[in-house]
Amino acid sequence: MSGIINRLNTDNVVQSRRKHMKKMTALGMSLSCILFLLSCQPPQRGEAPQEQTFGSALVRVIEVKRQKVSEKLFFTGIIEAWQTVNVTPEVGGKIAKIYIEEGDSVRKGQILAELDTRATRLQLDQAKAAVAVAQANYTDAEKNMERMERLRKENAVSEQQYEKIRLAFDAAKAELQRAEATANLANYNLDVSIMEAPFSGVIASKNAEVGDVINPMMGGFSPTSGVVTLVDYSRVKIQIDVSYEDIVRIRKGMPAYLNVEAFPGKDFPGEVFVVNKAADPATKKFHVEISANNPERMLRPNTFGEIMIEVSSHEDALAVPQKAILENKFLFIVNDDRTVTKKEVTLGLQNTNLVEVTTGLEAGDFVVVEGNYGLEDGEKVEIRGEAQ
Repeated sequence: MSGIINRLNTDNVVQSRRKHMKKMTALGMSLSCILFLLSCQPPQRGEAPQEQTFGSALVRVIEVKRQKVSEKLFFTGIIEAWQTVNVTPEVGGKIAKIYIEEGDSVRKGQILAELDTRATRLQLDQAKAAVAVAQANYTDAEKNMERMERLRKENAVSEQQYEKIRLAFDAAKAELQRAEATANLANYNLDVSIMEAPFSGVIASKNAEVGDVINPMMGGFSPTSGVVTLVDYSRVKIQIDVSYEDIVRIRKGMPAYLNVEAFPGKDFPGEVFVVNKAADPATKKFHVEISANNPERMLRPNTFGEIMIEVSSHEDALAVPQKAILENKFLFIVNDDRTVTKKEVTLGLQNTNLVEVTTGLEAGDFVVVEGNYGLEDGEKVEIRGEAQ
């Protein structure tokens, strides 16, 4: 019996302990939930948020120096050859010879092609013979006229005889002039049947073949009309359209620079040589042309290029990178104790990289270029190095 009682007592103790543990566990979980909920509540009105502590701001700086600052305008245009011509004979005919191929370099006056001139040469021979006959008739009429003049002074001929000889002389003179004009026309047709280069350049295209019949009166406005197309791009021109706001700042003779994608980082110097004073009625923009030398023929016609025009420049300006300026009027200067001072400055000329500072800055100052966003006046900084 005593054994059973002891076992029962033991069971009661175990059950009591189990109930107590369950109560404690439930109480612990309730406390945890309450603490979690309290921690998620926002701070009550009037309570200051807990401050967080950070180290010195990391920045990059640049030393202010005097340098040239230029204000620049950028445009995109199509590069064109300085001269382009479709070489075409002034008379029609069959092409007899073409002496060049596409891509050939030619000099001024070089023969490029010629028409079949056999018929023209026969016409010239015929005209020369007619000139010889007319010359003989004129010489005879001239002698008769001289004889008649002497007789008229001596009153040895009638007025009617004199007039007859004078009219014959005038007719012989006119016939000689007509024969000479016919010969000159035949000579001209012969000359223009031979096509020469009007300037030195490169054959851009050959538009006909030997045996083709060409008529200069037909297809004169085609880009490939004529026998060959000759271009001179030892110098190029670029046409751009400029708004009214920019045209008032552009003048003839201003320096300009051309850059093309095929040669990154290489600038081809040029200048403004045409500035239209009237805007295009349709686009309301002004036509401007830039010229640039191309002696090595690196620039190719009918390709895109970017034009930079230097509209103004200051040779000895205090300048900083654009990214050093905040709100278009502030920058940070680093002091000897590694704190920064926020200064208000006045800006001058600007371009995509630099901005001139006219007041509020001195040569030798160290200006924060990277890491300046979020800085406060008097804040301590750690200099990581000089900005590139």
